[in-house]
Amino acid sequence: MKDKLVTLIGGGGFLGRYVTQELLRAGARVRVVERRPRDAWFLKPLGGLGQTQFVAGDITQPQTITRAVQGSDAVVNLVGILNGDFQAVHVAGARNVAVAARAAGVEVLLHVSALGADPQSPSAYGRTKAEGELAMREAFPNATIFRPSLMFGREDAFVNRFASMIASTPVVPVLRGTVRFQPVYVADVAQAAVAALADPDAHGGKIYELGGPDVLTMSELFHWIGDAIGSRRSFVELPDALGGMIAAFGFLPGAPITGDQWRMLQHDNVASAGAEGITAFGITPAPLASVAPAWLVRFRRHGRFGRVGEAA
Repeated sequence: MKDKLVTLIGGGGFLGRYVTQELLRAGARVRVVERRPRDAWFLKPLGGLGQTQFVAGDITQPQTITRAVQGSDAVVNLVGILNGDFQAVHVAGARNVAVAARAAGVEVLLHVSALGADPQSPSAYGRTKAEGELAMREAFPNATIFRPSLMFGREDAFVNRFASMIASTPVVPVLRGTVRFQPVYVADVAQAAVAALADPDAHGGKIYELGGPDVLTMSELFHWIGDAIGSRRSFVELPDALGGMIAAFGFLPGAPITGDQWRMLQHDNVASAGAEGITAFGITPAPLASVAPAWLVRFRRHGRFGRVGEAA
């Protein structure tokens, strides 16, 4: 990847910062595209002088993406949303990236979708993720598609959100306690992304379902986080009827879950049997327990001086 120009659409996001680090380490030049480039300026110190560029672009505005990808050797689409206009971002946005990349003569295109992308999904998120993959492939047939499970890492909005809730709430409600997840370490996904970009002959046109080594139910995940931060809370699994009622008010500000997210939780979020995954890139995926305690320590009652199992 040395001296290759890789454009990251949404490069200032959670996964984007890790992909940026891996690319810079490999000697690539990185162009980070964000609606507000200043939101990604924290990445500046990671590279050498002139190694990182920052460009304004909006995936829903095709002309801005056309400008952003000019001169790129490779393009990565990292943009996704959990709320809002899924059709505009996941489908039309993916198409905008693919069309612009093809017109610019880009050699390699990687599209980050999501585990659970399915045209028959009961959730708009899952359906539009699948439609976005199709739109991407129609315009750029050799695009590589990643379907990561829920990603965990120091800055994630998944494990950290639950840890904060467990640390501050005496009785913790658990929605859909039996649904299963296969969380994957964000740094492993970033390494896989760079490997895919570096060898398009091996990975172009393929779909990879990226999950970690652990498969946990929602209930098991909550209990593991509680143990990791030394919190002896009471966990109460809510019946689906009550969970559905809570989700029905998901349109209100501050609601814990939206109706669409509730529909997503009706199905396990694990890799399909036989699907190619992260090991195809020579990566041994990190288990949650091997890395998460390093940053979850801040949720302990006495911070890094607290002991696992200490009552909070």
